[in-house]
Amino acid sequence: MSESVKVARTLEGTVVSNKGDKTIVVLIERRVSHPLYGKVITKSTKVHAHDEENMCKMGDVVQVAESKPFSKMKTWVLQQVIKSAVE
Repeated sequence: MSESVKVARTLEGTVVSNKGDKTIVVLIERRVSHPLYGKVITKSTKVHAHDEENMCKMGDVVQVAESKPFSKMKTWVLQQVIKSAVE
């Protein structure tokens, strides 16, 4: 019997806010083709993620993963900092 293990989605984005305690706001951009005209457009989504050690700064490129809800808005968790922001 093979048990199905649910793999959490992971996304990469840029930290746009770290003002909350143990919370970061990550801007995730994706490029999609317009269904009728075919022009490539950029769409973006902001997600709130849990940052346990408050280690992220604005401008960091991070990887976040889906998780159990921490609060009403916060359903993602920080996995790793891919690139630190230059100060």
